[in-house]
Amino acid sequence: MTLRTTALHSLHLDLGAKMVPFGGWDMPVSYPSGTIEEHMACRSAAVMFDVSHLGTVRVEGAGAFDRLQRVLTNDLGKVSVGRAQYTHLLDPDDASVVDDIIVWWVGDDVFDVMPNASNTDRVVRYLGGSDTTSTRSVIAVQGPTARELVGSISPEAASVGRFRVVQVEVLGARCVVAGTGYTGEDGIEIAVPNEHAASVWRALVEAGVKPAGLGARDTLRLEAGLPLHGHELGPGITPLQANLNWVVGWNKAEFQGRAALAAERERGVERILRGIATDGRRPAREGSVVRCGDTTGVVTSGNYSPVLGHGIAMAFLSPEVSEHDVVEIDVRGTALAGRVVALPFVKKQASGA
Repeated sequence: MTLRTTALHSLHLDLGAKMVPFGGWDMPVSYPSGTIEEHMACRSAAVMFDVSHLGTVRVEGAGAFDRLQRVLTNDLGKVSVGRAQYTHLLDPDDASVVDDIIVWWVGDDVFDVMPNASNTDRVVRYLGGSDTTSTRSVIAVQGPTARELVGSISPEAASVGRFRVVQVEVLGARCVVAGTGYTGEDGIEIAVPNEHAASVWRALVEAGVKPAGLGARDTLRLEAGLPLHGHELGPGITPLQANLNWVVGWNKAEFQGRAALAAERERGVERILRGIATDGRRPAREGSVVRCGDTTGVVTSGNYSPVLGHGIAMAFLSPEVSEHDVVEIDVRGTALAGRVVALPFVKKQASGA
């Protein structure tokens, strides 16, 4: 299969990025400085990721709001034009998460629905709209100094508040900027027309923003306790099992999968997502069996935490398991001790309005 490339592909190669296939795209997993250095730069200063592989589906017109309300779990009535909202698209039969999505409410009847890379076609099937992924690039600038550095090239973009969405000029290009991200840090995501993407990327590099790859993006989201589709979300996994009840607009009479999800809420979940901290640098890995007393569970994501200096993992465990409980994880035949902890593992207070 031929991999798709983003408009920034040649710049990644010029910077010496290690490229890997991801969701059908050729993407940078790290640059020569390495994943841990990129990770720590995001926690202490600012980095930027090329996340153009993520989908964009433009849903617009007089019926756009009602269409999204009928299908997606969260209640768009809680927000308004110029806001972003995290939501889920559920399987109509078993309420498992087909995709987790950010909706950017761009204009009165204009929404940019942002699915995961491999799920764009399925989102279009359920919601309609137009796949505009190939027309724009998305640059995510994240970290405590992200706004300061972005402000040197576009004060308007830097001032877009948390979970706000604004159309602004960036170096002469009309962009959609949202106060969103996937690192647990403050920052923005800039959707820029492809023909202007390279100039914006270069300007951010010159401003002092460090390029980072998908490896650091994954360790950052894990420290922040954020779910990844295909790991903490996906077939057979519902929002309630993923401990994301707040994503469900139960006040809505209708959304896709509501009946199945309500039935699960009534009977109670059989498993729930928890955080686990382990001693030492060796982490648990996806698929490892977790034992706690007479119950067993399974690790969905695990890695070394550069900030904490030890292993961390997320796992589906019995609802009977509580915070501070001691667990044992089978890592390729070796027992790894751990304890159940609250999520997120690393908490940052994001700024912005």
